[in-house]
Amino acid sequence: MLTYLLKRLGGLVVVLLVMSFIVFCLQAIIPADPARALAGPSAPIETVERLRTELGLDQPILVQYGQFMSRLLRGDLGTSIRTRQPIAADVLRFGPASLELIIAAMLIGTALAFVLAFAQATMRRTGAIRLGMLAAGSVPIFLTAILLAYFLWFQLDLFPGSGRLDIRRFTGPTGFFVLDGLLLGKPEISLNALWHLALPALTLSVPIAISVGRSLSSALVDVMRQPYIRTARGKGLGGGRIFFRHGLRNAASAPLAMLGLQVGLMFGNLLIVERIFAWPGLGLYAVQSFASSDLPVVLGVAMVFGAFYILITMLVEILQSVADPRIGL
Repeated sequence: MLTYLLKRLGGLVVVLLVMSFIVFCLQAIIPADPARALAGPSAPIETVERLRTELGLDQPILVQYGQFMSRLLRGDLGTSIRTRQPIAADVLRFGPASLELIIAAMLIGTALAFVLAFAQATMRRTGAIRLGMLAAGSVPIFLTAILLAYFLWFQLDLFPGSGRLDIRRFTGPTGFFVLDGLLLGKPEISLNALWHLALPALTLSVPIAISVGRSLSSALVDVMRQPYIRTARGKGLGGGRIFFRHGLRNAASAPLAMLGLQVGLMFGNLLIVERIFAWPGLGLYAVQSFASSDLPVVLGVAMVFGAFYILITMLVEILQSVADPRIGL
């Protein structure tokens, strides 16, 4: 285990270095001028040139990258042009909202995947379920968000369509509002946070539920044909007990791999979902930075998402080895 962790951490450093260099080089290609965005559209050219010199944008790209890596080793991601705040401070400020949304989406998506796979594994006629999964999986994430917002918020008013709380100003010890309400002894805060979390989390969970559910269902089809499953049925065990005790663990490897892949794809969907539902997380922070040509923020958020995805991949591989001892680390 220790050797595996050391190798993965070394790979994490290499991947982040390569990713940071690629994203940093893209800044030189993108026709955006952070100095102009900082100075304003009506600022004189002298002011823009002075800011460009102060930001080091007049230096060669390799020199700029070296300065960036020097700051990164000190834990400094730079300063946001839009918010005028350190990017690391902004990540700590907006990160808990995105992490809370990601965790909720993964829990909902995994639960729905289990339900769909269990239904297909135990029911005889599953054509309608397969057709529904195919239809749901064919809908783009932005259209899913709009449809859910239109019907569940605008038409039925079951859930709110934006924000994290009805209370405008709330500060908790962790930044996770559901947990903060419990820690502060205010369950109404936690319930209100869950109420606001429902729509964006459900939107993000749909691709996870469809992909993992289909992968788990396919794996279960093969597992349920094995001789030990027929033996369990011959002993009179119920379908639910066979599914959870004998089938699920043996079929878990492929769905876990699909879950890790969906987490990576979730980061792209996060930008869309947070923008549509005005969720104050890293996705909305990055989208607003795109519009302001705030390229240091783009690089900083990309580094955070990349590190988080690699850590999730490590966790998935460990879970695969736990579920199936034949798969070694």
